[in-house]
Amino acid sequence: MSASIYIGRIAPSPTGLLHLGHARTFWLAYQRALAVNGTLLMRMDDLDPHRSRSEFAAAALEDLAWLGIRWQQPVIYQRQRLSLYRDALAQLLAQGDAYPCTCSRRELASAALAPHDEDDEPIYNGKCRPGKSRPESPDLISRASREPREASGHAAVSIRFRIPTEEKISFTDLALGPQSFTPQRDFGDFLLWSRDGLPSYQLATVVDDAALGVTEVVRGSDLLRSTARQILLQRALGLPTPAWFHCPLVRDFAGRRLAKRHDALSLRALRASGRTPAELIATFAAEPSNALNW
Repeated sequence: MSASIYIGRIAPSPTGLLHLGHARTFWLAYQRALAVNGTLLMRMDDLDPHRSRSEFAAAALEDLAWLGIRWQQPVIYQRQRLSLYRDALAQLLAQGDAYPCTCSRRELASAALAPHDEDDEPIYNGKCRPGKSRPESPDLISRASREPREASGHAAVSIRFRIPTEEKISFTDLALGPQSFTPQRDFGDFLLWSRDGLPSYQLATVVDDAALGVTEVVRGSDLLRSTARQILLQRALGLPTPAWFHCPLVRDFAGRRLAKRHDALSLRALRASGRTPAELIATFAAEPSNALNW
């Protein structure tokens, strides 16, 4: 890939302290940008109003800078970009690619199929899916793009993407090789806009990656199904699809991927214990689980 067109990004969520697994993925993204003299952007995925905290955002920026990661341009905050996500939502509704879902959280919990391993969105059972693809009314589009929770006249409503019924999503991952997913089997009609009036990770990520000109996405292998969803969104919105590089996860001794509950392996705790950036970086080239032997 030409260095002149390489744009990568790292995108922490400020819902807790970053751990060793995050550091490994972000370091790899940084190295891939450096290798071609490309651009690396920092995007803060801070759309969760209940869990995002400014102190976690500040800690992420400080800890990654301590590790030696450098990014170009000012930090991008998703909470400042809501108008872009609303425009994309309105387009999908107008095209018949999205529809309102009035299912309550209780209904979703009782009726949804279980998510696949390493995928935290249960497969929707299609209760609110219209019988055929059709554009929503202009009034619904306008109201949904401004305030989706009121789009159908109900107290709360979410918006879902209508997945194709017969189509495979295939792509070649630069780290893991050929990948293939079948909508309806691997995931259902997924969330675009929540009942809280905010865009989903899938929609916001697709809109931002296109708007920022991202040419390669480096992230963990737990997001492979998200990649298939995002390819569908990119096609529906007429947006370019970047290259993908999904790296193996760092796991604990029980084989579970690291989570923000692993406080002892947070960058903040490792710094406080006297670990140096060089020590952490030395573990990144080893097997992902080796770092847990400290």
